[in-house]
Amino acid sequence: MESASRSWGRALGDLTGGWDQRELWGHLGWQDIKQRYRRSVLGPLWITISMAVTAIALGILYAGLFDNDLATQLPYILVGFIVWAFISGCILEGSEVFIANEGLMKHLPAPLSVHVYRLVWRQTLLFLHNMIVYLVMLVVFPQHLHWTVVAVVPAFGLLAANGAWVAILLGIVTTRFRDLAPITQSVVQLMFFLTPIVWIYDQLLNSPNPAVAERARLAEFNPFLHFVEIVRRPLLGQDQLLRQWVIVLGITVVGWAVTLVVLRKYRSRVSYWV
Repeated sequence: MESASRSWGRALGDLTGGWDQRELWGHLGWQDIKQRYRRSVLGPLWITISMAVTAIALGILYAGLFDNDLATQLPYILVGFIVWAFISGCILEGSEVFIANEGLMKHLPAPLSVHVYRLVWRQTLLFLHNMIVYLVMLVVFPQHLHWTVVAVVPAFGLLAANGAWVAILLGIVTTRFRDLAPITQSVVQLMFFLTPIVWIYDQLLNSPNPAVAERARLAEFNPFLHFVEIVRRPLLGQDQLLRQWVIVLGITVVGWAVTLVVLRKYRSRVSYWV
């Protein structure tokens, strides 16, 4: 007979209980951003400015290297940066979400998911800040947007849902095995270069050199490609690819299934591990 602390009801109750406290984690997430940029004139816009400068520099560089039109290369990199910032933020901060909230967990009894929702909400606010750069880009480099741009809403919803299970899973495992945090940072940095953020995937896929095109197809095995593309393609007025949505949905289902198993088994131990 399973113990009360390891029941499916307790695991699911943690997720629903945390969601019910959205006023708490919503306020804490907003305060995180205000605190980080306290006494700063531009506040969170510094992140947006930094991203814009980096994207412009890399856009000019890679447009020259690949002999691409800047109006094509720069928007591609810029939107890729915005999406990647959300993904990497959920992974990196998620790996230490419970360790970073050690004091709060010991003095404020609350479901574990509260800290995860707070993290995803904070990353969502930063994502919205960064979208300012996208709007400016639309003025400088107009895109042929279609009605399918509304697909960004469910696509971002999937990003947030995956960011939540990744944070829970990595957060629990990293709390037990602290060496996983620097490993996670190294893996995320490596995946940035393996994911088509600054290089255009379709361009290499349609390369006249068969060897280049064949190697480019290996990017399909990179799950980050599909998460980035379901958001980037509608924002750039490109057609959606069904297989990318199917892969993302599959990862979402499998990821949450694994996470629920881990949450059910180890949820009660996290407070002792921190």
